[in-house]
Amino acid sequence: MAPSSDLPEAAGRRLAGGPFSSGLSVADFAACLAMGLEPLGLVQGFCAMQWGAYGGGILAGAMSPPSVAAGGYAEVYQCPHGFVSGEHRAWGQNYEQTWVESAWATGFASALARMVEEATALGAHGVVGVVDSETPLVEAGVAEFHLRGTAVRVEGAPAPTGEPWTTYLAGQRLAKVFEAGYAPLGAVATVSSVRVWANCVTEYALEGTGGVFGGGGSIGEVDQVVRAHGVARELARARVRAQLHGDALHGADLVATTREHGPGDLEIQVRLAGNRVRRVAPFSPLPVPQLTVALS
Repeated sequence: MAPSSDLPEAAGRRLAGGPFSSGLSVADFAACLAMGLEPLGLVQGFCAMQWGAYGGGILAGAMSPPSVAAGGYAEVYQCPHGFVSGEHRAWGQNYEQTWVESAWATGFASALARMVEEATALGAHGVVGVVDSETPLVEAGVAEFHLRGTAVRVEGAPAPTGEPWTTYLAGQRLAKVFEAGYAPLGAVATVSSVRVWANCVTEYALEGTGGVFGGGGSIGEVDQVVRAHGVARELARARVRAQLHGDALHGADLVATTREHGPGDLEIQVRLAGNRVRRVAPFSPLPVPQLTVALS
């Protein structure tokens, strides 16, 4: 059926082009059209990953920390008291869970590649409004990665010859990037994971004021935990910088989570994601859309 003559020109053009899908909101969809980006379809990528602890995991006895993967960050925290008892945490350790980071990177990259493959099949120049999620399937060790976005084609541009670019941005946020003279190149994300096996001092501090050694008016940082958080953030930042290859990061989103596996056994995970962008032109404001109202 031919589009009605009462429809706006852009709407009529879209209807004449056949059915399509989109993951954009109405406002972001309209903004894409105003920027000359024609939505082609919703594209998705999925991957499920499983990983296990390096070595034998936590060993029996309070004086035996987990095994540590070679090549990652590791730092020992000695007990200042000497031998007290067999249950006393004579030493502790912070260490990087490189096997978790590797599995996460593989899962995210695989899901991203599959989403880009779908966009390529549609003849897209890029994918906007990317949404990524990581959902644990069981208590620990298995997670599914799901990425989705809207494939777009630049109106009037030649057919794409390379891999479509990707970005978390859409709508006005994407328009501001274009106005500033930057072009989106790719969505980047990474995870760092640091385990904290507390020594006696850290264990007592983590008990809070309700513990055997709590109270007394003492004030101080829990150095081992603070150090682990700092290292986890720096590891994430360093990995994202490596993915930028000298370009800029826009819209960085850093989320840190702490999970307690047991008394004195913490896992700190930092996830950093953003948009790789490159300046390609000087600042040039986009034309302001004009509101049009039909009077008849």
